[in-house]
This record gives sequence, structure tokens and C-alpha cells, in this order.
Amino acid sequence: MRKIGVLTSGGDAPGMNAAIRAVVRKAIFHGLETYGIYQGFSGLIAGNIKKLEVGSVGDIIHRGGTILHSARCEQFKTKEGQLQGLEQLKNKGIEGLIVIGGDGSYMGARALSELEFPCIGIPGTIDNDIPGTQYTIGFDTALNTVLDAIDKIRDTATSHERTFIIEVMGRDAGDIALWSGLAGGAETILIPEIPGDLKDIARRLEKGMERGKKHSIIIVAEGVTTGTDFAAKLKEETGIETRVSVLGHIQRGGSPTAFDRVLASRLGAKAVELLMEGKGGRAVGIYKDEIVDEDLFSILEKAHDFNQNLYTLSKELSI
Repeated sequence: MRKIGVLTSGGDAPGMNAAIRAVVRKAIFHGLETYGIYQGFSGLIAGNIKKLEVGSVGDIIHRGGTILHSARCEQFKTKEGQLQGLEQLKNKGIEGLIVIGGDGSYMGARALSELEFPCIGIPGTIDNDIPGTQYTIGFDTALNTVLDAIDKIRDTATSHERTFIIEVMGRDAGDIALWSGLAGGAETILIPEIPGDLKDIARRLEKGMERGKKHSIIIVAEGVTTGTDFAAKLKEETGIETRVSVLGHIQRGGSPTAFDRVLASRLGAKAVELLMEGKGGRAVGIYKDEIVDEDLFSILEKAHDFNQNLYTLSKELSI
């Protein structure tokens, strides 16, 4: 293999740039040419492809977002769009592709793999919801961004003796809510994996008030409900008036943590190694600090591995 491509797709995640850097420099170190595909699969179809040199990825390891940019692409979900993208790769002489992103990005990589084009998936999403890995690139940074907000909001909650509801990202997976809620000492955590019981939540809040507790933090994953809607339901049930903070896209941005930079570097390097070995249709990940790879097709059939023990612990510690 002499030429490989790399693209980022779907929602951006801190650490994607570190992964791009690792792919480019690992490949060049071993004598391969690397091409960046801009605007994800949309840019692939359009042929927005440029050769990347060592200097192309200089001073990006600390930057959030992705220098290759990202875009949603409905056209690539069609066979016609996939064939157009494949033709663009062949026109450039690219023999393997590394795709950095979430489950939608993996589906695009799988589509090209089904056309017998070697693809490797790297898990890049703040939601930490990709099977085949314990952690995804961007999760740790997003988690710490949310935790910083919780700590600041708790100062206000304490000062004004109020209950605050913090809405965080997590449409189908509650890892951001669960981990930040446990780390931030939240009294209640609502996640998509486990339906919340409004009456139980109300009882726990009232029990806390009875023992003299005058403020609380409730973390709500967006996949459960909006913070505003939950605030209305809680007031109807208990009469407690709350304040709502929606963190939104601030969770996607920012300089990646050391963990995300190192993880991205290791996963990017492993992806290049797999292509050099002539392997495709694989996805890289990390388990017990070991970089692993699994079949891309089977990963997409698996469910997100939810940590029930962490959720139980959060309930036990928030009495």
C-alpha cells in the first residue's frame, strides 16, 4: 500500500486533530503518502481531496474540532453516492481509507468495505457510544467540560439554596450524564438506558430537604427529555422551583485532554498499521489500556456497553 486517505465525519470531537496528525505522520514515517478528504463523505463524493505533508498537521494536536472539517451526507447513504466516492478514491490512487467518527461514519466505512475497498474505523465521538472500545476520542474532554460547568453551577446552587437542572448531550447513550453526574456529586442522573421515576426523584429531593439539604443538582441527558420539560414536571409533582442550564455545543469544543490526545495518537497509529498489513473492514479501540481491533461489520450490530455498576454507585452515593 502506497497511498491512504483519512476523513472525519459526523459530529466533531476534541482529539480528532490528534488522530489525523497520528495517521499522517505514522504513514509518512513508513513511506506512505497520505491524503486528507475534506468535509467528510460529502467531500469524498465531490473530490475535495488534498495531499497532506508532515507540516500539514503541525500545531494541531492541541486544537479541538477537525482541520478536515465535517459534514452530514445523505447522498453517501445511497449506492450511487458510495460508487461516486469510490471512484474519487481510485482517481487519486488511494488504496485504503481511515474514517474517524461515530456510528454513522462507521456505516459509511462499512459501505466502502462492502465494495471491497479497505477501510479502518477510528471511534471519534463525545458520546462514548461506539461498541468495540471502552473509550471514544473526545469523551474525556467533553466529560471534563461538563464537570467544570457542574462545579460552577453548584457554587450558585449553594449560594441561592436552589435546585439546578443541567441538560447535557447524549441522545441514545447516557455516558456523559452518568460520568459527569457521579464525578460532580449530582443528586439525580437521568439517562436513556434507565427510565427515571419522577415520584422516586421527588421523594429523594424531599428526603434531602428534611435533613436540611437546601440545594441539589440534577443531570438530564437530552435523550431522556429537555431540562425545561423536566423542570415543569418536577414543579408539578413537588412544587420545587428549579433553574435550568442547557450546556449544548460547548461540550463538543475545547482543547483535548491529555487522555484524548494520547488515545487519538495510539488509535491513529494502529489504523495505519492495519492498512499496511493489508487489512480492511476493521475498527480500532482500547480495552484495559491495550489497543485492539475488531471486525467493523460485527461492531455495528452490537449494542452500546452501558456500565450498570456506575449507575448503581451514583444512586448509592447521592443519598
